[in-house]
Amino acid sequence: MASRAGTATGNPAKARLVLTTLAAGQFLMALDSSVMNVSIATVADDIGTTVTGIQGAITAYTLVMAMLMIPGGKAGVLIGRKRAFLLGCVIYGCGSLVTSLAPNLTVLLIGWSFLEGVGAALILPAIVALVAGNFPVERRPAAYGLVAAAGAIAIALGPLIGGIATTYFSWRWVFAGEVLVVAGILLLARPIADAVSEERPRIDLVGVVLSALGLGIFVYGVLRSDEWGWFRPKTGGPAWFGVSLTVWLMLLGIFLVWLFLRWEHRLVRQRREPLVDPAMLENKQLTGGLTMFFFQYLVMMGVFFVVPLYLSVALGLSALATGARLLPLSVTLLAAAVLIPRYLPDVSPRRVVRLGTLALLVGAVMLMAALDADAGAEVVTVPLLLIGLGMGAMASQLGAVTVSAVPQAQSAEVGGVQNAVTNLGSSIGTALAGSIMIASLTSSFLTSVQANPAVPSTVKSQATVQLASGAPFLSDAQLESALAEAGVSPEVTEAALEANEEARLDGLRAALSVLSFAALIALFFTQRIPAAQPSSAPSARSSSPQADTPPA
Repeated sequence: MASRAGTATGNPAKARLVLTTLAAGQFLMALDSSVMNVSIATVADDIGTTVTGIQGAITAYTLVMAMLMIPGGKAGVLIGRKRAFLLGCVIYGCGSLVTSLAPNLTVLLIGWSFLEGVGAALILPAIVALVAGNFPVERRPAAYGLVAAAGAIAIALGPLIGGIATTYFSWRWVFAGEVLVVAGILLLARPIADAVSEERPRIDLVGVVLSALGLGIFVYGVLRSDEWGWFRPKTGGPAWFGVSLTVWLMLLGIFLVWLFLRWEHRLVRQRREPLVDPAMLENKQLTGGLTMFFFQYLVMMGVFFVVPLYLSVALGLSALATGARLLPLSVTLLAAAVLIPRYLPDVSPRRVVRLGTLALLVGAVMLMAALDADAGAEVVTVPLLLIGLGMGAMASQLGAVTVSAVPQAQSAEVGGVQNAVTNLGSSIGTALAGSIMIASLTSSFLTSVQANPAVPSTVKSQATVQLASGAPFLSDAQLESALAEAGVSPEVTEAALEANEEARLDGLRAALSVLSFAALIALFFTQRIPAAQPSSAPSARSSSPQADTPPA
């Protein structure tokens, strides 16, 4: 491997430019995860489709990334990390341009879901490898922290950016702006040092197919869980032997991933080039870092799903005001991600990750306790400050933990696996929070209606039947308008509004309780994070599990 690690660090200005360029790439990739959430209805009307069609495009974008993330990491080995990064930027920029001009859903799917998904699958693993190749070991925690913070801040600012663009300009301006950002990244990428393999490894096509199908099918099952149900099928949802198709797709995905790992072991025994070295997954430090990445993104995306709903639907804030209320999280996230490595370079990664996870847990529990019918938007400020602090603390260490666990030559492979894991965490976090919220909301709403003597028995029976597949998350204004169109009496309307108000809060609390439980579980896995900062890159032999056991 012709490695030129750390060549960007001799000149501080050059190092800052490299880091800014890579952070800009991470920001751009994460922005698409949230920027259009506040504009789905507007986009649907503009291109002549339905909200379901736009949600399908978002789902397809997630699927393409999930399926191609591991092969995208291998592409960096084949053509060089920098070339993979630049090629991904070009493909992503073309996708953004196509999306900004899309006249219909088909073109939108080609631009947003396919081209941008392929570009992201090349860019994200390459960023992980390029940070490792351009910064020495002692500076990687700060570099990875800033890059990870850029992605998380993009998710937090996405609703604000999308709200401004949609309100004052057009949603198309967001994607046109992405084209300009891509152009800027391409212009600034020259100082980035590359590492190109001197050998020409062969691509494992069977591994590509098995990993892509396994991860794609699993994520697709998770993404459809809100419509189909997790275990018991919802009304009209597909089922097999009385069990929701979600379960069967997840099981099939896991089985295909198992087959993929068996196949990779076979290639290693035959001394052939695997897509992913299976010995990496026996590395305690690496699997510990990947596990924490999974839980971090599960909780993070769940919070980013729940909090905007509370602010925009329960409290009726605009998209701009909702985005502004998320800014405290961005501030502490960036501060922790940048300042911890700067001022505490020798701090124990395990301690920082553990305290960060604890901050996530406390923030989620505080947020759950603060939600009340009489509460205002200010109740989210302190919990979001804590959640942002926890995310930033974890971001400041986890990237360096995973990459330092293996030889630098495997950093691109680690990048592919790492981003596949974070993609899984994001998908499960959003789907889990959403399904738990709707299930709790429905149960609470029906219980309140059933217990209210002002509601006629015929209305109670009708509500039970119509809401069997789940009650929608509606604002009071939306519910009142729907009841008025249905010609419901004032007494029933008042009872429904009261039930809806309490049910919304019950649903949000239930979702936050699950996220809190996930953060609590994550604390048990922090033991796998090393207690000391890595002093040097591991040797080629360090992929064995014995060589990578972190200090106690």
